[in-house]
Amino acid sequence: MPEFKVVVSDPKTGKSQQIEVKGDRAQKLLGLKIGDIFDGSIIGLPGKKLMITGGSGRAGEPMRPDIPGGVKKRILLSEPPGYWPEKKGLRKRKLVRGNVITEEIVQINTKIVHEKES
Repeated sequence: MPEFKVVVSDPKTGKSQQIEVKGDRAQKLLGLKIGDIFDGSIIGLPGKKLMITGGSGRAGEPMRPDIPGGVKKRILLSEPPGYWPEKKGLRKRKLVRGNVITEEIVQINTKIVHEKES
């Protein structure tokens, strides 16, 4: 069974919280991509809509929105996420992960895009 740490950021307050998701609730997140919006009740935050902004795998490799699928690849990078060059023009081959959530993902980064008024 998959198990994730979902980091939920609130752009209004600038604060974030970490929520552990296991079992059937984590199963519902499999197959979603970076940029997808899902209901917060899946992770225990009813009335909120969350957008996936990124994540990381077991070895710490970051997810990149421009790589399709749930694969790991070594690609030549010149910008974040995955590589922050010290000088302009530097490039480096780094291991990164695709934009789809699989069972190898450990952390999912999200942000609140809509909050139900109560």
